[in-house]
Amino acid sequence: MGADPSNIRIGLLRLTDAAPVILAQALGLFAAEGLEVELQVEPSWANLADKIAYGFLDAAVLLPPLALAMSMGLRSPGAELIVPMGLSLNGNSVTLAPELAAPLIEGGRPNALTAGHRLRLALNARPKPVLAVVHAFSTHDLLLRYWLAAAGIDPVQAVEWVIVPPADMVAALAAGRIDGFCAGAPWGWVAAEAGAGRTVAVSSGIWQHHPEKCLAVRRPWAEAHPDKLQAVLRALLQAANRCDDPAETPALARLLAEPGYIGVPAVAIAASLAGGAGGEVDCSQFAAHAATYPARAHALWFLGQMARWRELPAGLDGSALVDRVYRPDLHAQALLSLGLTPPAGPDSGPFCDQAATD
Repeated sequence: MGADPSNIRIGLLRLTDAAPVILAQALGLFAAEGLEVELQVEPSWANLADKIAYGFLDAAVLLPPLALAMSMGLRSPGAELIVPMGLSLNGNSVTLAPELAAPLIEGGRPNALTAGHRLRLALNARPKPVLAVVHAFSTHDLLLRYWLAAAGIDPVQAVEWVIVPPADMVAALAAGRIDGFCAGAPWGWVAAEAGAGRTVAVSSGIWQHHPEKCLAVRRPWAEAHPDKLQAVLRALLQAANRCDDPAETPALARLLAEPGYIGVPAVAIAASLAGGAGGEVDCSQFAAHAATYPARAHALWFLGQMARWRELPAGLDGSALVDRVYRPDLHAQALLSLGLTPPAGPDSGPFCDQAATD
């Protein structure tokens, strides 16, 4: 039997920045919109991408570069996706094994570019490091390569790359299978608490207010259910505002810490939420700085970095691709229905923040 068409299946991973979707479910915001939502927690981005591509999920908390790659057919199976909403900004940490991290953070963690220059010097005296990212088409991969290159480290020649699911990063680092990783919260905190690694840079230090996760929706589902999609967006917009409220952090951290979601101590998650201590993790933002806006400028930056490090399809019209995938018109419709004013446009203000290492 096929899936119940009245249900909406949304996939996510065990990460802090899945908070708006989890909170919308827990607070009944989806239900208040007349929706029946099933959340599916997946073990890896590869699993999640397969399920949305084959139609086992209708939508997902997804990496923007992965949404673009799937829409370009760079990943098999591909899928026609749309991105009607952003879900978070910032949130990743660059975590290295203690012996590699020590000279970078001596005297306190410096800014990201200084840490990168110190890493370049440290690599001169040791074998090529093995660095892990969560997926080949991820914000983590692109931001980490950007940071290394800005510090004078050739990401192609000087580093060996591997893919490790976020929740498996700490075990891989502790076992010595990798020398470091870039992953979302709370895994940098967990690594430090376990003595497996230390954070040497956070992604907001590489590009302040960078887009991190988005809501990706199967185009056929979106076109068949426009009213349900608008209801999903309204619920998530309300949840995003709650996630950015420091008063909500203790309860939200306890919710995310539940075994069915992230399954780590609430203190680890609270560090990366509003008002959190940060430190070994970056703090996510869910509504501030137009976090929910699916900005065309952001997608074009990702495409530019993807082209820098990989071969994109010949004759690709990047602007047309972005216009097809990113749908600020749907975001604006949801905002207006809540009595809110949409942002002025994708090419001004926070949408054009440049990477800190430019």
